[in-house]
Amino acid sequence: MAATVGGGEVRLRDLRHDDFDRVLELERLLFGAGAWTYGMLADELAALGRWYVVAEADRTDDPTLAPGRRRVVGYAGLWFDGDVTQVMTIGVDPGWQRHGIGRALMEALVARSRALGAAAVLLEVRVDNAPALTMYEAFGFERIGLRKRYYQPEDKDAYTMRLLLGPVGEAPA
Repeated sequence: MAATVGGGEVRLRDLRHDDFDRVLELERLLFGAGAWTYGMLADELAALGRWYVVAEADRTDDPTLAPGRRRVVGYAGLWFDGDVTQVMTIGVDPGWQRHGIGRALMEALVARSRALGAAAVLLEVRVDNAPALTMYEAFGFERIGLRKRYYQPEDKDAYTMRLLLGPVGEAPA
């Protein structure tokens, strides 16, 4: 699936094992000491009910990539437990932030949640992540709780947020 963001096009596709190095590079860049490891990512992808997607830049002329390959500039994933979906992660390369990639990834997660028949989408977000909070609230997520010291080893609090899903075309309750 393709999306036009920031005047260019990004392509969303399922995450593959050959994306791991790039996703882990972005994890370290975005989340520092709290970043997932290779083993954590592999275990997550192998677990039941998971779905992960990446956003690729429209350029294929990057000399650091194999011919025809596109640079992964964002990624996101969710877990469906049979009732609700939980956003497990979402990240966008800092050089590509504020161009709509996070929004395109979130739209894909919400669409997948609807297709699975989920009643709601849940997520946690650092209380000091103003850009993410703004985006989630624009999607209709509401704050439903506070998790003290949720993010480790940074020792940061997180809001738990929820988006109630109704039938397609119906506004959240």
